[in-house]
Amino acid sequence: MEMRERITTALKEAMKSKDQERLSTLRLINAAIKDREIAMRGTADGALVGDAEVLAIMGKMVKQRQESARAYEEGGRLELAEKELREVSVIEEFLPRQLSADEVETAVTAAIAKVGAASIRDMGRVMAELKGKYTGQMDFGTVGPMIKDRLG
Repeated sequence: MEMRERITTALKEAMKSKDQERLSTLRLINAAIKDREIAMRGTADGALVGDAEVLAIMGKMVKQRQESARAYEEGGRLELAEKELREVSVIEEFLPRQLSADEVETAVTAAIAKVGAASIRDMGRVMAELKGKYTGQMDFGTVGPMIKDRLG
């Protein structure tokens, strides 16, 4: 089932069960996807957002909420931090399983070998290879420095 369909189905189920917290999080996901579609209307890609783009949007949403939860905890606002973390758990239901550190290492090594990367100039090609295969499964913010260390 396509990601959009899964989200829509979950949205309908949340409405039926009157689960307000889950419903509001699913509506936030839908709104983020629609915002992305609106932004893409003028481009050559058209207005359809594919599964890879939906995964990227949701990955970004998770990261934002985790940062907000940390900020709330530091500020002593535990109830708000807990709300953010509950939203993260709803969003993560739709994301693929995150790769372990060993799996990330293996994927980076394989991507470097596949594109024949020899210097830091090849970093973009390695990242493109990884994003093509592992969108939503790894944090590319931590993978970037790892690739730099290997190629630098």
